[in-house]
Amino acid sequence: MGLVLRFGRDVRDLVAGSADEDRGYRSRASRSLRISVRYQGGEAVSSAPHVPVLLDEVIDALAIVPGERHVDATFGAGGYTTAILERGAEVAAFDRDPQAIGSGQSLVANAGGRLMLIEAPFSQMERELAERDLVPVDGVTLDIGVSSMQLDQAERGFSFQQDGPLDMRMAGEGVTAAEWLNEADESDIADVLYNFGDEPRSRRVARAIVSARPLTRTSELANVVRKALGHKAHDKKDPATRTFQAVRIFINRELDELAEGLAAAERILKPGGRLAVVTFHSLEDRMVKRFLRERSGSEPAGSRHLPAKAAKAEPSFETPAKAIRPGEEEIARNPRARSATLRVARRTAAAPWASEGVS
Repeated sequence: MGLVLRFGRDVRDLVAGSADEDRGYRSRASRSLRISVRYQGGEAVSSAPHVPVLLDEVIDALAIVPGERHVDATFGAGGYTTAILERGAEVAAFDRDPQAIGSGQSLVANAGGRLMLIEAPFSQMERELAERDLVPVDGVTLDIGVSSMQLDQAERGFSFQQDGPLDMRMAGEGVTAAEWLNEADESDIADVLYNFGDEPRSRRVARAIVSARPLTRTSELANVVRKALGHKAHDKKDPATRTFQAVRIFINRELDELAEGLAAAERILKPGGRLAVVTFHSLEDRMVKRFLRERSGSEPAGSRHLPAKAAKAEPSFETPAKAIRPGEEEIARNPRARSATLRVARRTAAAPWASEGVS
């Protein structure tokens, strides 16, 4: 049975073309917070400090004033939330992963009423905040993609470096990666690998996956891809990287979520409010860059040989500064930060643009 791919218009416009090296996965946690991570078989506690990527740069960009209201749209292990709380702000934090919300309850207990955790995808933050009379807000932080907490749990099925069930669902709901890969048409699998993983040999990999079905374990999928593409022990990058990235993005609608989340942030930010977005591969960064350019009226001029573009709404964001990337010291300390990009922008007083939505 073939499964139909449905991508929102904004996403379809942005996934075409080649992309940079796959993102380095990262940890979302504070410098000193002791994190309790709940596993299916019990509870494990990690005492090692986990530092969010570009933490200082994100906090500087948010320019937090005590008493302000901020949104951490991707709570994870609470790293950005903790830093925002330390500067005296109130925080509403979102995560669609129930394990992340569960592990954050101790932080809520110690926040003196200044932290609310909401189990929902960040695309729904406008509705969730409005229902709680928490709109508008002074700042929104988005840290896009899978967290190290999710990646390191073999039973979640995100990692090709550990054997586990082929799941990949961030919220634990809907179709698993195994279910989709075992039912989808070969051409649909190839399209996902090419569009979301920038896999140049996507058709070869898709053919190998279909031939090897059924697949139920991450190790099975990883080995199928390695065999199809060739793999040497000294290779810098595992051939399975792009396939796992692509399937994960598709299963979790990550690019549609990002498009909807950016539009929601635009609507809930007050004039002068700050938006900070951390991305880890070019698909995400291209979406954020294009969104901010469009909303700030700073898109490159079109060709004089083409028809002039129609007039658009008043800019809802100030012209964003250049992208910020980790320095050598941070990359040496946390190699997973190597692909991170931070883009920040400040909200104007203009009305939010009309959203075309995601089909």
